[in-house]
Amino acid sequence: MDTRTAPARLRIARLREALQAHHLHGVLVPSSDPHLSEYLPGHWQGREWFSGFTGSAGTLVVTLTDAALFADGRYWEQAERELQGSGIELVKIPTGAAVHHLDWIASHLKTGDTLGVDGKVLGLAAAQQLRAATDRAGIVLRTDLDPLASAWDERPALPAAPIYDHAAPYAPMSRAAKLDIVRAGMAQHGATHHFVSTVDDIAWITNLRGSDVDYNPVFLAHLLIAPAGATLYVGAGKVPAALAAQLATEGITLADYGQAASGLAALPRDAKLLVDPRRVTLGLREAAAQGVTLIEAINPSTLAKSRKTAQEAAHIREAMAEDGVAMCHFYAWFEQAKASGERITEITIDEKLSAERARRPGFVGLSFPTIAGFNPNGAMPHYRALPELHSVIEGNGLLLIDSGGQYLGGTTDITRVWPVGTITAEHRRDFTLVLKGTLNLSRARFPKGTPSPMLDSLARAPLWAESLEYGHGTGHGVGYFLNVHEGPQSISKAIPDAHMAMLPGMITSIEPGLYKPGRWGVRIENLVLNVEAPGSEFGEFLEFETLTLCPIDTRCIDMSLMRADEIAWLNKYHATVRERLAPRLQAPADRAALAWLMERTAAI
Repeated sequence: MDTRTAPARLRIARLREALQAHHLHGVLVPSSDPHLSEYLPGHWQGREWFSGFTGSAGTLVVTLTDAALFADGRYWEQAERELQGSGIELVKIPTGAAVHHLDWIASHLKTGDTLGVDGKVLGLAAAQQLRAATDRAGIVLRTDLDPLASAWDERPALPAAPIYDHAAPYAPMSRAAKLDIVRAGMAQHGATHHFVSTVDDIAWITNLRGSDVDYNPVFLAHLLIAPAGATLYVGAGKVPAALAAQLATEGITLADYGQAASGLAALPRDAKLLVDPRRVTLGLREAAAQGVTLIEAINPSTLAKSRKTAQEAAHIREAMAEDGVAMCHFYAWFEQAKASGERITEITIDEKLSAERARRPGFVGLSFPTIAGFNPNGAMPHYRALPELHSVIEGNGLLLIDSGGQYLGGTTDITRVWPVGTITAEHRRDFTLVLKGTLNLSRARFPKGTPSPMLDSLARAPLWAESLEYGHGTGHGVGYFLNVHEGPQSISKAIPDAHMAMLPGMITSIEPGLYKPGRWGVRIENLVLNVEAPGSEFGEFLEFETLTLCPIDTRCIDMSLMRADEIAWLNKYHATVRERLAPRLQAPADRAALAWLMERTAAI
């Protein structure tokens, strides 16, 4: 490659020209949009456009002479490959929440220099950290412009996909009931108004869904809730007329998406406005009228939607069963195709598994890009096979498949590892240690309200005992036909706060892993539901109901490392998988899938 003409290098050069035109000495480009979403519409994928790094998280900083991309351990191998020839330094950070870019900015800009960042996509909490760092270093911070706009040719337009109703029976709670819940939370904080920007919160409150963001059934909007009504700021024409009329009867009026800041500016001066500093941008916060009292607290909807109702849990169990049936059909095909010598690639796996899910009732789309990684590709936690870069499934080793679906009645996310050809004792040892971590946490019982990060070490303990570790979190919350990553709970090394309390109805992943770069990776993931456990004189307790229904391949287990109680749990789980899925595999076309299910759920 002629690095002088590498796309990223040319785009960075254009960006530097824009900096000079705006009298800036540097620019911060977060992976963010005005809604602080994890997955971004193309219009706000500036970090990817200018750097060439396609990972879902990362921060780009460009000065007139230097450039750096900050990424955590999930992306290091990917980033090193994608940044080649760009002239951009990769700065490896321990977690996605690290703030190493602040130190880098302070060391690469001089006192009196000016740093630009688009305040419309900068989270309020992140802005507070950034301003403190620039103030200490004597750097001027400008947040009133979009430094990317003039340097980004053919920038994608805002999405225009229609919005639709998430209706009964899949939405068992009405919009009115959800607004009552939110207003009750506002009242607890003494707020008269509440501004919501996070698209999953808005979709949950309004029982609306869309397709503005890949893999997440959400739509771009802001919501301003008043004591006796609410205004939904959304793109013109996105809400069908009949649905708009229905919303109006329920106290939700529509306004143009671009008028959200004006709506905040028009608030009465005696208003008390509730905003979540982790879920609103600096630009929108600063749009509020002078004199308005600002109340910073977590969105009431964020807490409410994390706790699924009994009716929602029933729909989720049904979605998990349909997802499990799709997995049975896929893996039956996979094993037969391998046995017959058919050429299978990581791309083939993505296509075939997606097609099987698409056949299931209630399926809407994937919940994230399928990760199918064979041998060294499985060692990259966020790997994705591409037409120009993927592996053929041949020879010996481990195949890791992490995938999920969006159903009208729930969101799924599952990771399994399968043996290909002959595997080694080291393969089995690694697989079994990860499995023991999955089982250890799955079997946990804990007091209601336990901060979720406190559970993290239960999954890591079997690996730690062998001086092994993995760099990502153990578990993330999962939405209800919403984002596959949902807070506030997080089973990870995060510093706990009061909002991370584990409560009944929350759904969380359990996914410990082990990655050996250049060799293979192992991750075993199920989704679990917090349910009440027998209490005692010490209070209420919770435990996990495993929701995911798919066999764990026992051919990869080193039985010498397994205890009798662990084997008993696994056998009971497989019996449940067989009991739930076999009745759905009784048609002639299901014969191979049923046979595969019966074989893979046999007791050990």
